[in-house]
Amino acid sequence: MKVVLFCGGLGMRLRDYDENIPKPMVTIGYRPIIWHLMKYYAHYGHKDFILCLGYKADVIKQYFLDYNECLSNDFILAAGTRKVELLNSDIHDWRITFADTGPATPIGERLRRVRPYLEGEEMFLANYSDCLTDLDLPKYIEHVRGQKRLAALVTVAPDSSFHYVASSNGLVTSLRDVRGTQLRVNGGFFILRREIFDLLRPDEDLVDGLFPRLVQQQQLLGYEYNGFWKAMDTFKDKQQLDALMATGKPPWQVWQSKGPADG
Repeated sequence: MKVVLFCGGLGMRLRDYDENIPKPMVTIGYRPIIWHLMKYYAHYGHKDFILCLGYKADVIKQYFLDYNECLSNDFILAAGTRKVELLNSDIHDWRITFADTGPATPIGERLRRVRPYLEGEEMFLANYSDCLTDLDLPKYIEHVRGQKRLAALVTVAPDSSFHYVASSNGLVTSLRDVRGTQLRVNGGFFILRREIFDLLRPDEDLVDGLFPRLVQQQQLLGYEYNGFWKAMDTFKDKQQLDALMATGKPPWQVWQSKGPADG
């Protein structure tokens, strides 16, 4: 299946980190977060990507145009530096479509604008470009295929230090850490059927626009997942992901474990 990644947002809560770098290019370790996400999908065989670009699109394009697999993989140098033999590789068999979908375009409209690149796809994957997981993707896809609904998203427990507040007559009646409630939040990792293009309206958002209508029509699945999931919304989130990366076994790097690895 093709994978649509939404890469056009401003990432305002990370602007203090570096306002010249678009959010998908913020690094975890020494690779941008979008690389980690694409590597996750590629591990499961989904290597045809469509990047919905916007803010600082040129930075993302240039990164992949300049990508040198020798800098991120083991290799042998021989014949007086004239011969390079890669011992493993990253993106040699990826296909990436770079689509400029505008600097301030809602996600639903970004998706509408890449429709021509999805012709012939009965189902496709879509996601934000700033979240990582160790979700068993084939199991999730199999579940959605069997349900015959138009769309699905992964639901996760809130990853936040905020507190849920209930009040009455101006007085707080309950104060609880959201992580201790039964609340679930949208974790992305969408699976969509091509029929949604007939329902998407011009210039609307995907989650706030189309999805409420799908809820009314009982066409939106929520796939509950309680394993590792982390979004990089703030610099603190980046630091936490960096710390996991520094352990040498970050949970989202499913390609390091046994299974249908991607080389």
